[in-house]
Amino acid sequence: MDVRTATEDDAAACAAIYAPYVTDTAVSFEIEPPDTEEMARRIAASHAWLVLEDGGSVVGYAYAGTFHPRAAYRFACETSVYLQRGFVRRGGGRALYAVLLPLLRQKGFTSAIAGMTLPNDGSVGLHRALGFELVGTYRRVGFKFDTWHDVAWTQLMLEPR
Repeated sequence: MDVRTATEDDAAACAAIYAPYVTDTAVSFEIEPPDTEEMARRIAASHAWLVLEDGGSVVGYAYAGTFHPRAAYRFACETSVYLQRGFVRRGGGRALYAVLLPLLRQKGFTSAIAGMTLPNDGSVGLHRALGFELVGTYRRVGFKFDTWHDVAWTQLMLEPR
């Protein structure tokens, strides 16, 4: 598996990977999957967007975006990882973060923040293994599929204090 910087040409593959998370799970709180054009816009607007390739096909992606728009938050970013079904728990998330986190440090970010809908053992385990620490849980904050969902927030300090 190889990790590389995403381009607009990867938008369709990223949209296809993400769509089942939107339509079939509460992992994403979006209701309608973004189309290729919207995914290309998101890739262009990100602080960093990486794709994971296996045999020349995109099978996952990770990105960092704005944590909060106010200027005081400019050194923090929010990270996310999505893998194609069948590629979870095969090291893809670690491979993506192994490139993404040093890249964020180089760009001057001091904190990476990741939120995850609970339960989500895979994401919780990945973030814990990479050193993200639980900083809080919002209870019953998301309503999808006629059910309330909690969201755990984790943080990794990218720069020593």
